[in-house]
Amino acid sequence: MNVKKYSLSYRVMTAAALLPIGLFFSSCHNTQAEDETHTESQGVQVKIIHLQKGQLDASLKLPGEIKPFQFADLYAKVNSYVKNVSVDLGSQVAAGQVLATLEAPEMNTQLLEAQSRLHTKEAMFRASRATYERLLKTSKVPGTISPNDLDMAFEKMSADSAELLSSRSSYHEVQQMLTYLTIRAPFSGVISQRNVHPGTYVGPAGKGSDKPLFRLEEQQKLRLSVAVPEIYTDDAHHAGDVRFTVKSLPGDTFTAHVNRIAGSLDVKLRSEILEMDITNKERRLLPGMYAEVQMPLPGKKEMYVVPKSAIVSNSEKVFVIKSVNNKAVWVPVRRGNESNGLVEIFGNLSDNDQLVQNGSDEIKEGTLLQAVAK
Repeated sequence: MNVKKYSLSYRVMTAAALLPIGLFFSSCHNTQAEDETHTESQGVQVKIIHLQKGQLDASLKLPGEIKPFQFADLYAKVNSYVKNVSVDLGSQVAAGQVLATLEAPEMNTQLLEAQSRLHTKEAMFRASRATYERLLKTSKVPGTISPNDLDMAFEKMSADSAELLSSRSSYHEVQQMLTYLTIRAPFSGVISQRNVHPGTYVGPAGKGSDKPLFRLEEQQKLRLSVAVPEIYTDDAHHAGDVRFTVKSLPGDTFTAHVNRIAGSLDVKLRSEILEMDITNKERRLLPGMYAEVQMPLPGKKEMYVVPKSAIVSNSEKVFVIKSVNNKAVWVPVRRGNESNGLVEIFGNLSDNDQLVQNGSDEIKEGTLLQAVAK
């Protein structure tokens, strides 16, 4: 009997002790539910921006290559041997300066033969012309010279005249070939390669033609060549001056102006070549250097510009979140130029549209939005 009374009393005391705890958890649950209901009724708190059009000026960094303004690989025109070399690697030469002289003894023999044939043909022509002129003068007396003899004399003079012209042309040809034994600089520049020495066999074909005698480069004026990706070609057409740096001269920034545009894309790289002229009188820059080019890209006028944080990207699409009647609407967009945290966007948008400044794909379509102060 006492045990039952004790058990009953214990149960009553336990229930009395647990009652406040139950009431506490019930109260917390109700409070949490009320908070969630309140939050859902108020919506997700976001910062709103009003869409406006503007102009975004960006810049594009691209690798470039510095090239000589013009260069020439000089080869021998005739089979010959190097007689004398007047320049060496790194020599500064002027246009028309003699770089090397070659010798080909057989060319002198050919010249003498051509000269001998020329003299023979000149003598034959003078003789046939004199014969024709005498017959023509005599034929004025009736019955002295037959017309056939006069015609044959004229044809002989014409044939000798043609052979004379041919011999004279052959003689001048050999003379012209002899001038190729003197190698001259076609323009002012620097000898960047020298591959021959006195006694070297050279020629237009065979072993003597595997390498050029010299490579001449103009270095006081250079070309900066840049390959612009297809997506930026339209903007690059409006570029003016560009700035560039080279690794060998840290801290120095150079400026060049866009002078030439290829006008077509490279089929392999899908890029367009732009060329800038560089004045290099002090020869601080060298052909073959790689440059880091910073090209300004003038932004298109009247384009929508938003902060980068307003653009959301997921595996399906790129979009911004638009607030319509305080509800979230995903609007697909395309990116344009980007600069200083701002991005051009293209899509189904209008002026003064309300966009979420810090977009996220966690804000689903139809989510209730609550604008807060920035």
